[in-house]
Amino acid sequence: MRIIGIIPARYASTRFPGKPLAEVNGKPMIQRVYEQAKKCKLFTEVIVATDDERIEKAVKKFKGKVVITSPKHESGTERCYEALQTLLRLNKGDSFDAVINIQGDEPFIHPDQITKVAKCFSDKNVQLATLAMKIKSIHELTNHHTVKVVINKKKEAIYFSRTAIPYYRGEDFTEWIKMHVYYKHIGIYGYRTDILAEITRLEPSSLEMAESLEQLRWLENGYKITVQLTDLESYSIDTPEDLKNALLKSSRE
Repeated sequence: MRIIGIIPARYASTRFPGKPLAEVNGKPMIQRVYEQAKKCKLFTEVIVATDDERIEKAVKKFKGKVVITSPKHESGTERCYEALQTLLRLNKGDSFDAVINIQGDEPFIHPDQITKVAKCFSDKNVQLATLAMKIKSIHELTNHHTVKVVINKKKEAIYFSRTAIPYYRGEDFTEWIKMHVYYKHIGIYGYRTDILAEITRLEPSSLEMAESLEQLRWLENGYKITVQLTDLESYSIDTPEDLKNALLKSSRE
């Protein structure tokens, strides 16, 4: 099986401009993500997909592979698809069975987490895959920046939300975490390549626009998302403060 890891990275972040180039322990964040992705032994190839020449230059400096994509993409999924098409045009006759989208703002993602998602595609019936982790604190449960995922008994996502689901009627909110296992979503996606082509053609859905979560577009259109569980923490970086906190937490582990 041929699997490609693609790291979408854009420069213009509202809350953290130039985020992929922010220094993380002496290296640009994008380099940290790239190096972690390269440790996944299931990848045939790893490439950065960016819309900015500064990021392209940084990736080439550390000898990574990179392609320039359109600045008009509204999601990492769309950027991954363009990068894949560009790569296939440059290398005619090449093909991939699956694409793993590793977020460019996850410098501490563990190779085992990436491998868990990639392994899902040994089952040819898997369309899409992602990761989740048990929520351990009320802060995570109440934080709308922490995306939650509800999973069925087949390890498939039922719904993603910024709020806690299920709602325990008549129970104090602070007790919910003792009564139910809640999961937070870890922002890594896997796509079977034919499914990636299909979902990039879908129109934005009402659920997606309500929660601002692109994966709801896929669910609303009937696609199935396999969810693997991880015990390894991952820190998504949205702001400079997030980076400071992640560096502090990772130094303690």
